[in-house]
Amino acid sequence: MQLRNRIVLAAMGSYLGGADGQITERHKRFYVELAKGGAGLLTTEVAAVDYPRGAAMTHQLGISDDAFVPGLRDLTERVHAHGAKISIQLHHGGKVAVKDMAEGRPLSVPSASGASMQGVLEDLTAQERVAVTRPYTRIDLGNLFREIDEDEILRLISCYGDAARRAQLAGFDAVEVHAGHGYLIDEFLSPHSNHRQDRWGGPLENRARMLVEVLRDIRKKVGDELGMWCRLNGAEPDVLDGIRLEDAVETARIAERAGADAIHVSCYGGPSGKGFSAMIVQEPGALLPYAEAIKRAIQIPVIAVGRLTPEAADRAVAEGRADFVAMARPLLADPELPNKLRDGRRAAIRPCIYCYRCVGQIFLNEPVRCAVNPAVAHEAEFEIVPADPARRVLIVGGGPAGMEAARVAALRGHRVTLCDQAKRLGGTLLVSSIVYEPNGDLVGYYERVLDELGVELRLGTRVTREFIERMAPEVVLVAVGARRELPELPGADGPRVFGGDALRELLSGTRSGPGSSSLSFTQRTLLGLARRVLGTDRRPDRVRRLSRLWIPLGRRVVVIGGGLVGLELAEFLAERGRSVTVLEEGPDLAPEMAIPRRWWTLAELRERKVQLRTGIEVRGFVDDGVEIVDAEGKAGWVPADDVVIATGTLADDRFTRSLEGLDCEVHTIGDADRVGYIEGAIGAGARIARSI
Repeated sequence: MQLRNRIVLAAMGSYLGGADGQITERHKRFYVELAKGGAGLLTTEVAAVDYPRGAAMTHQLGISDDAFVPGLRDLTERVHAHGAKISIQLHHGGKVAVKDMAEGRPLSVPSASGASMQGVLEDLTAQERVAVTRPYTRIDLGNLFREIDEDEILRLISCYGDAARRAQLAGFDAVEVHAGHGYLIDEFLSPHSNHRQDRWGGPLENRARMLVEVLRDIRKKVGDELGMWCRLNGAEPDVLDGIRLEDAVETARIAERAGADAIHVSCYGGPSGKGFSAMIVQEPGALLPYAEAIKRAIQIPVIAVGRLTPEAADRAVAEGRADFVAMARPLLADPELPNKLRDGRRAAIRPCIYCYRCVGQIFLNEPVRCAVNPAVAHEAEFEIVPADPARRVLIVGGGPAGMEAARVAALRGHRVTLCDQAKRLGGTLLVSSIVYEPNGDLVGYYERVLDELGVELRLGTRVTREFIERMAPEVVLVAVGARRELPELPGADGPRVFGGDALRELLSGTRSGPGSSSLSFTQRTLLGLARRVLGTDRRPDRVRRLSRLWIPLGRRVVVIGGGLVGLELAEFLAERGRSVTVLEEGPDLAPEMAIPRRWWTLAELRERKVQLRTGIEVRGFVDDGVEIVDAEGKAGWVPADDVVIATGTLADDRFTRSLEGLDCEVHTIGDADRVGYIEGAIGAGARIARSI
């Protein structure tokens, strides 16, 4: 099989399939858009070989019957028309077969004694727990797992072979056998979950028997014309008796001898929050060493995955550490990534900000979404068509809503002017990149693209009603962002109490109001020097680096508010050696965060000894701490040298109201209209620009 490049779309659960396992038109458009973007090989999400049994989602593909073939054939023909190859991922969910739970069937596992769902619901909000468990109302918790016997094992092996035959009939170029991520074959491979004493358990040779027999059955039924490989865990981090790298290397050798054409190397740490995060890594290239170790041990190609930038991917291939690179989230953020690389337009690639909104949707039994690309799974709705007529559009505010609106409006042919009081685009997205670096990459993308599209930028410009009247636009989009209010509590105006924006301004050297007055002459001088010489008011990346050496905050910091902003600040400060306590009034932490990112963030905060307290009512601020009442009604005090308030964000339509009566069309978008953070702001900008 020859590919046009070494970029592979990694399989992702989309929840776009029908409730009957059939592929839907919406699902097909999702994959066609990725094929048009230029990837060499697409891999579909998991397809259940014994559907509906073993399906990991209530809305996923089935391939257990010939009735599924026509819809899948339509998919492959449409993908092939755009020059891409396509494989289908074959699987049985085992202990994570959601559809079995939804329909009241026990979960198939190699060993009942090794099966556990512990940790799946940790750190979820009450609303999320309802959404996650909604399908499970029919399951008998006392009979949750079923240890399958040899007859059932052999039947399932045959199901894989039959599914591969159907994939061949449907026009797929290859099949990928999923033997990782806690699914059934992986449960046989892992000594943590496989406690069998027969020929399917014990030493690795026995634990790998199911994988071997699956590969052999597939090859027997499809011949040599269909590509076939498997996805393996390179390890099970944080699982004491789980798969180790040496096990994965030997399993890859076994799979090669059984006829596999390639090995796709991933990772998994179990169903708990931190364990799940092992396969959606935060550290760039964290899984590459697993792929490299397997590459050294086998002769067939190796597919690497795990937050690899195009540059890192090029190096990995050039250095012989991997043969192909699988991408998932980056291709959601920008399906055109491969084409842009081909055309030398690296700077025009919209970056993934690794917020995990896409992955988190699956836990909630909802279709996939992308925070930076609202067209994902809505390709028909977000198609960009030329404007008729083209209009003069003025956008007030250069945050994410304003920048996305400017991008889409310019692509449609409108004449766009974007104004902002700041000297650089980005708004709160830019300043937030001090504490969360990927946000800065997104600002850089918009700066480059808006320049390429010829959007007129008027930065450092204060827009008034009179300014708009002189400009005489036909459409005004107000994207000035939210307002932030400090709580009306004793001591809230104290010199060591900062709002979240005030802290960022202080770090960048632009703040001269409350808070800065209590700094020493030396501290104020250093901050001013950094702003003038290093441009820290325009370069959050420099602030981030300098803050590892020094920040104008004491050792003990209390963060008021355990939402997304509060936890990002807490992680930033803890990384810089501060002793941090987070006080949240409600029962949940960071409900705005996608579930996987919240799992990871909370795990990191706990490892750094950050105190996370919920159900806390703040009564006031004193010189050396915060007065509180805890969840049990007990008054108390939390010591602090400095306090950062990360609450009080409100939509702000005051500027829009000041424009009433103007002889033009006016719309309010983004956080000025409704607080929705990055995803909500970009979505709002994208929608309004398609409608004007």
